[in-house]
Amino acid sequence: MRALADLSERARGVLAGGCDSPVRSGWSIGEPMFVQASASGAYAYDEHGRRYVDYIMGYGPLLFGHTHPALIERLDELASAGFVWGATHPHEVRLAERIRAHLPSMQRMRFVTTGSEAVMSAVRVARAFTGRDLVLKFAGNYHGHFDLALLDAGASAQTRDARQSGIPQGVTRDVAVARYNDLDSVDSLLHGREGELAAVLVEPVCGNMGWVPPAIGFLEGLRERCDRNGALLVFDEVITWLRLGLRGAQGRLGIAPDLTTIGKIMGGGVPIAAFGGRADAMSVLAPDGAVFTGGTHAGNPFCVAMAHRVLDILEAHPEYYAQMDALALRLAGGLRAIFARRGLPYAVVQDASVVDFAFRAGAPSRNYDDARAAEKGTYAAYYRAMLEHGILLPPSQNEVMFLSTAHTAQDVDETLAAAEESLAS
Repeated sequence: MRALADLSERARGVLAGGCDSPVRSGWSIGEPMFVQASASGAYAYDEHGRRYVDYIMGYGPLLFGHTHPALIERLDELASAGFVWGATHPHEVRLAERIRAHLPSMQRMRFVTTGSEAVMSAVRVARAFTGRDLVLKFAGNYHGHFDLALLDAGASAQTRDARQSGIPQGVTRDVAVARYNDLDSVDSLLHGREGELAAVLVEPVCGNMGWVPPAIGFLEGLRERCDRNGALLVFDEVITWLRLGLRGAQGRLGIAPDLTTIGKIMGGGVPIAAFGGRADAMSVLAPDGAVFTGGTHAGNPFCVAMAHRVLDILEAHPEYYAQMDALALRLAGGLRAIFARRGLPYAVVQDASVVDFAFRAGAPSRNYDDARAAEKGTYAAYYRAMLEHGILLPPSQNEVMFLSTAHTAQDVDETLAAAEESLAS
C-alpha cells in the first residue's frame, strides 16, 4: 500500500489530479487509485504481479477481454501500412457498409476518434438540420465531456455547477435536462419551447447511473414527440452497440433513431467512433453542406482494420453472446442468493453481459434520483474489500460490471465467494 501511495504522489506531481480521467483516481471511494501494470484475458495485474478478476473491461469495450489473440496478433501487418494517411481509403468505406448492414438507421456516417466527438458532432448536425438550438437530454446519462453533455451527467462527471466547471452560461440556455423514464418531465420542460427543439439526446439503455433500461413506452414516447415537433431523436449507443448485440439497443427495441453514435467497442478498445443517421440530416456536413467536422485520425487505417477484426469475430461467433449471457446470469443469480441469505434488500440487474446492483433498498433504479440515493460509503467499503480479495470493480457506483468471453465460470464463482466474505465484513 505504501508503494501505491508513493506512485499516486508521483502521478499527482505530473498529471493534473494524478490521472487522465477522474474516475481512475478513486476519489469517489476514498482510496488511493488502483494502478494497473498489465492485463491478459479476464485479468488485470498490479505492479507487484497480483492478479485481479477485472469487471471494468475498459468501461465496456472489451467484449473479448484483454489481449484476445485475434486482436493482438500480426499487428505489425496493420502498422506497416501506416497509422494515418490523410486520405479516404477502401477499408473505411467497407467498414461503414458493414456497420450499416447491422444498424440500417445509419444511412450515412462519419468516423471520428472518441465517443465525445461522435455525440458532439451529432448534436451539431441536428442543430444545423433543424435550424434550432435546444437540446433535451437526461440526468444520469453520459455523452462525453464537451460542454452540453456534462450538465447533470452520469458516470463520474459530477458536474454540479456549470460556471465553476468552465461551461458558459449561454450553453445552459440551450439545454433542458429531463428525468429518465419520465415523459411528464419531458413535456414539462418542452412546454412552450417545442418550436425550439433541435434534438432529444438519450442513452436508449442507460449504463452510466448503474444499468437502467427504458420503461415501457418511454423511448416510443420520445420518438413520437420528436416526430410531432420536427426534432431529431439521437441514440447514444457508445456502450450498447455490440455489447447488446450487432443490432444494438435500437434493433432489440425496434425503434429507429434519426442519428446514432457508436464508439470504441467496435475497435476492441482502440480509439475509433462514429456518428451517423438519416441521409438528409447527414447531408448538412461539408463538403455537401455547411457543417464542418473532421480530424486527422478520423477513419485512420489502423483503427479501421481493428474494427474489421472485431466484426469478423462477432459475425463468425454469434454463440459468444449466449456464452456471456450465461456467465452474467450465473453472477447475478449468485449475488441475489447472497443478498437473500443475508436479508439485504438490494436489487440485482442483469442484461446480456452486464451485471449491476446498488446499495439502495427497493426496486432497480429507474432514473438518476434513484441512483443518487444509493449508499456511497457502503459501496466504497465493498469496493475495498473486493479489491483485497482480488476482484477489480469500477471505482464508482455509477458504473457497472462488464463480463467478456474471457471470463469463466471459475472467475464468477471466485467473485461470488469474495462477495460473500466482503459483505460479511
